[in-house]
Amino acid sequence: MAKFELVMPKMGESIIEATILKWVKQPGDKIELDETVLEIATDKVDSEVPSPVEGVLKEILYPEDETVEVGKVLAIIETDAAETESSSSIIDEVSSNGKSEAPKEAPQPVKQAQPVPAAAGNIGNGTRFYSPLVRNIAKSEGISMAELEALQGSGKEGRVTKKDILAFVGQKKSGMVSAPVVQKTAVPTPQQHKASPQLAAAKSVGGDVEIVEMDRMRRLIADHMVMSKHTSPHVTSFVEADVTNIVNWRNKVKKEFQAKHGEKITFTPIFIEALAKAIRDFPMINVSVDGTNILVKKNINVGMATALPSGNLIVPVIKNADQFNLMGLTKQVNDLANRARQNKLKPEDIQGGTYTITNVGTFGNVMGTPIINQPQVAIMSVGIIKKKPAVIETPQGDLIGIRHMMYLSHSYDHRVVDGFLGGSFLRRFADYLEAFDVNQTI
Repeated sequence: MAKFELVMPKMGESIIEATILKWVKQPGDKIELDETVLEIATDKVDSEVPSPVEGVLKEILYPEDETVEVGKVLAIIETDAAETESSSSIIDEVSSNGKSEAPKEAPQPVKQAQPVPAAAGNIGNGTRFYSPLVRNIAKSEGISMAELEALQGSGKEGRVTKKDILAFVGQKKSGMVSAPVVQKTAVPTPQQHKASPQLAAAKSVGGDVEIVEMDRMRRLIADHMVMSKHTSPHVTSFVEADVTNIVNWRNKVKKEFQAKHGEKITFTPIFIEALAKAIRDFPMINVSVDGTNILVKKNINVGMATALPSGNLIVPVIKNADQFNLMGLTKQVNDLANRARQNKLKPEDIQGGTYTITNVGTFGNVMGTPIINQPQVAIMSVGIIKKKPAVIETPQGDLIGIRHMMYLSHSYDHRVVDGFLGGSFLRRFADYLEAFDVNQTI
């Protein structure tokens, strides 16, 4: 018998640790090749960790809810292979092409099964949590959500496991069942009712107070926001921008644009285009802090805060935003936003951001004071666009006219961004918006 070390997989270049959500297998359980051993979570995505070998789970080295560094041994699997052939560890790394790569020094090529990423907080349309593997099997076999909901799971807290779904598929194909019988449980699972924004199932109700528990994604967001406030002394500057040219141009081209390109053009790609130009002019806003060192980022990777149907927030990133024209940015924005709302973002889609923009105007807000998305040092907030009377300066004198106005809010880390840089950058961003070319075509 040989011992195989199952290690914490690497889920991306910026991810150095993950939390164990659940051990699917327990010591003494037999494990098949590619079968899920445990479920893990990073601050970005949830994943399943499959076994690259067949054998028996001998020992679990870390309990559930423990945070473990990438590369650390999680468990020992006893295999039938010779000791010299399969005693070494293998670390799966999810690359941009979605394939796992084993280290070249591995003594024996073993079929690798990569973790299956799913967007954080992915619950889907059902009232229970289903792993990406179970969902994929259900989709490929034509199992409806109603059938999944009625299927009694044998996993922890009633979860449907791979074994459960495969057994049901076999029974359905043989004609033994037409639909699973609904089984009622006395205690609801913690994942129930997550369709309601931000909050998990109600724990108890007493008097005028209802106690609810944050879902895992909301807890991660909360921790990240508190950490950002503890890390960076925030300063926020404001300007008001006249975006009449942008509004008029978009109103003129949006129908033709959609008919020609099959894409809706929103204000977001226009904002990001102006933002990338301003960052090029002020590269010291595109930095992060490492102790007493300032790390200046050469790439301009703009994150756009996106609200999810659950009410939570995620920040997909447009890499090298300054390299795209307005058409390219429109495609990038629409693709990332759509996949974010469908919980189809990949780990690399939410990594590597160097600056973030958030649109509070979407919610009808005039302005906001955003919290910096660490380890970045600044974040831009754009408010609602409203018609207002404004002074228009002309060579013949000043006039009062109706203009489309918008407040811009810029929060920055006062450790490395002083008022001159933070305020100048904000003003330059507004200048680019006001100087928008109304004669351009796409």
